[in-house]
Amino acid sequence: MINNTNILQTKNLSIGYTSKKEVKTIATDISISLNKGKLITLIGGNGIGKSTLLRTITAIQKPISGEVFLNEKDIFSMDNSDLAQQQSLVLTDKLPSSNLTVWELIALGRQPYTNWIGNLTDDDYSKIKTAVQLTNIEHLIEKKHYEISDGQLQKVLIARALAQDTDLIILDEPTTHLDLFHKVSVFKLLQKLAHETEKCILFSTHDIDLAIQLSDEMIVMTEGFCIQDQPCNLIKKGVFDTLFKDEHIVFDKEKGKFIVR
Repeated sequence: MINNTNILQTKNLSIGYTSKKEVKTIATDISISLNKGKLITLIGGNGIGKSTLLRTITAIQKPISGEVFLNEKDIFSMDNSDLAQQQSLVLTDKLPSSNLTVWELIALGRQPYTNWIGNLTDDDYSKIKTAVQLTNIEHLIEKKHYEISDGQLQKVLIARALAQDTDLIILDEPTTHLDLFHKVSVFKLLQKLAHETEKCILFSTHDIDLAIQLSDEMIVMTEGFCIQDQPCNLIKKGVFDTLFKDEHIVFDKEKGKFIVR
């Protein structure tokens, strides 16, 4: 029986790519559970399959085998409209050229709910206003999206996902290219949003030390396994000791972070 706080669950998931000539499997036996009100980070070395996993659980690509359930429905049987009302995705891809203001960019999050003309209702305006307030970007809404910094844009994209009003928000490396101040700012914002809105927020990151400090749970991918647990339990299990195969990078359990020696 799936817990009533559960939003997304995978069962015996194997991910990879299929072509006419071969099947290339990247990771197998992935069983994860994403619950309401949790900030969950996905970590692992380069090329380990993090982006492939995110593409699979957002139905962008099909798995090699196994199942993905979103609010107890097989995600690959859902139509795009239904999927967009339950799950939102924030990518690191550059925005296409446009003259959109920040407010207009956030308003695009309401597309799954608008009629074919795209008219916004009072409820749509309310959701947009709430998203702006939750991300504390009222001072940016009249600016063009290309006039703001990378750190500010990341918050705008998070606001767009909030305006979409889905149970699950998935972000692919939202802190890439940000300095430490803005990395921490985005981490803290996502933590606050998960706890205050009861949405589940999952994001991949290379900022492992910050993830250990601020995540409710972490999903760790290695060549041998994929494990999900609270950071403190992962430390006790010695999971981080196996993450990098380099004698110069070691995990200090007492400090709860990686050190270079």
